[in-house]
Amino acid sequence: MPKLDELIRELCPDGVEYKPMSEVIQFLNGRAYKQTELLDNGKYKVLRVGNFYTNENWYYSDLELEPDKYCERGDLLYTWAATLGPQIWNEDKAIFHYHIWKLKFDENLINKKFLYHFLSMDVDDIEKSLTKSTMPHVSMASMNKRIVPLPPLEIQREIVRILDNFTNLTAELTAELTARKMQYSYYRDNLLSFNMPVSKKKIGEITRVFSAARVHKNEWTQEGVPFYRSSDVISKFNGVENSRGKAYISFDLYKRLSAKSGKIMKDDILITGGGTIGIPYVVPSDEPIYVKDADLLCIQKSKEFNSRFLYHYFLSTEFRKYLENITHNATIAHYTISQIENTPVPLPPLDVQNRIVNVLDNFEKICSDLNIGLPAEIEARQKQYEYYRDKLLTFAETGNTILSRAEQSRAEQSRAEQSRAEQSRAEQSRALIKLLQYVFGYAVVTLEDIAENCDSMRKPVTSGKREAGEYPYYGASGIVDYVKDYIFDGDYLLVSEDGANLLARSTPIAFSISGKNWVNNHAHVLKFGCYETRRFVEFYLNSIDLTPYISGGAQPKLNQKNLNRIEIPLPSQERQKYIVYILDRFDAICNDLTSGLPAEIEARQKQYEYYRDKLLTFKEVAAT
Repeated sequence: MPKLDELIRELCPDGVEYKPMSEVIQFLNGRAYKQTELLDNGKYKVLRVGNFYTNENWYYSDLELEPDKYCERGDLLYTWAATLGPQIWNEDKAIFHYHIWKLKFDENLINKKFLYHFLSMDVDDIEKSLTKSTMPHVSMASMNKRIVPLPPLEIQREIVRILDNFTNLTAELTAELTARKMQYSYYRDNLLSFNMPVSKKKIGEITRVFSAARVHKNEWTQEGVPFYRSSDVISKFNGVENSRGKAYISFDLYKRLSAKSGKIMKDDILITGGGTIGIPYVVPSDEPIYVKDADLLCIQKSKEFNSRFLYHYFLSTEFRKYLENITHNATIAHYTISQIENTPVPLPPLDVQNRIVNVLDNFEKICSDLNIGLPAEIEARQKQYEYYRDKLLTFAETGNTILSRAEQSRAEQSRAEQSRAEQSRAEQSRALIKLLQYVFGYAVVTLEDIAENCDSMRKPVTSGKREAGEYPYYGASGIVDYVKDYIFDGDYLLVSEDGANLLARSTPIAFSISGKNWVNNHAHVLKFGCYETRRFVEFYLNSIDLTPYISGGAQPKLNQKNLNRIEIPLPSQERQKYIVYILDRFDAICNDLTSGLPAEIEARQKQYEYYRDKLLTFKEVAAT
């Protein structure tokens, strides 16, 4: 007999006791904060509901409060507004917001993880009982009245073990998906940060923002024109069905009201103005839809922007921070028409917008489409977990067996192996550079992003200790000597580290070397992945003013730290090849004595010398 069946038969054959939560759990409220109390840095994180679900940005605080206003690692919390549900805090000590409860209970009576799983199940029942308000919430009074089962601790622990098998598997899959989403966020924020000059305009300057005329709930119908609320947009954003169901209005009402406010058309952007604010939705077709006033606001499509570009921008870290700054004063945040109209957005050329959209749409599809890949697997595992959770946590008063032997066996055996290969920082950086080059034509990078610094291999040798030989010995401005041995073998770019030439620029401060050689500590040694990039950087460094990177007074110096942070506008590999090809040809024409004008000058010089010698060689008159 399965272990759980045995335990139930042994420990509670006559049923399980249920108690009101007020008798078992103490719900401790968090604290509300003034904006002046929320800092960019501080001693404690300030935990808000959004930090669990949608918001990766944190506020901090230096406040010292009563002990029950802090959450510690391992505390069981419950978010009771906007998004409902239990959470186990797994970070260092933090302050939690008043929309969050901390739960205190006797762990000799109820297991923490058992309570967590039960509360997760209980959310479904709570949400079904809620009125259709703008922001879902549950009161402490109603929570205290809810009942919780109290089987013996041994049974609780066995149920936790079974359910943890499911959640651990889901956690592995979710970690993989999280890595993909972090990758998407990384590329999105970098593509939308615009390190190059990009104009910004307020949304109200480039298009119309409007709200719908009021629709009363008694005007809702069972069919007709879809009536969107903020919860509908948020559900679509999360790829799930709206638990509140669908709403409609009649076609006649739609025609009458849209004549006043305006029709919502394909490529218009709906954005949530209440509850969880700032969530965008691009209208996919011209099929009639209507929206709830204030809940959803409409940004009309425009020839100045790609609607999907604005969609991705509204998800960016830059926009989320801006949104928090303008809405922090409200008890329940709202994003109004006026605020949207005054929101500045970057507006690169349309072709650049289109390339950004192409990249980010592909990332989003991989991360969000529930019909493919990991999201579908996670969804299946979550449904499996919820099925067994509900079976395990629904205790009959008669103490009937909860799971059959077959079900128990399937539950215990449900494990899958998932491997996750995270991109290294270097790989991610290279991928980002390629993306930026594709979108903008070039990427602004620093030298340390594209070159390996080999300065640690340098070795100075005083002139008295050098043994003469065939290998060039390089310093700040070129070959200083020839020595018997070498420490470098390959293609490198040397950059002057010190000397007056850093300012005078009478000779190049960057020059390429090849083959076996020795380099002293007066020249930086950089290694690149290909010839084109090395030569492009060489030309670039020799063309720009390096004064901002040079330190020292009597002896100018370009130290390694400053060298690494020199910014390079790096075009694509193909463009680098073209630029280097042109500049190499000019270089050859100007400097190579075997081609171009220098060769002609040399030939003319030899011709001049020949005729000079001829013309100036006279036959001496014989002496008389």
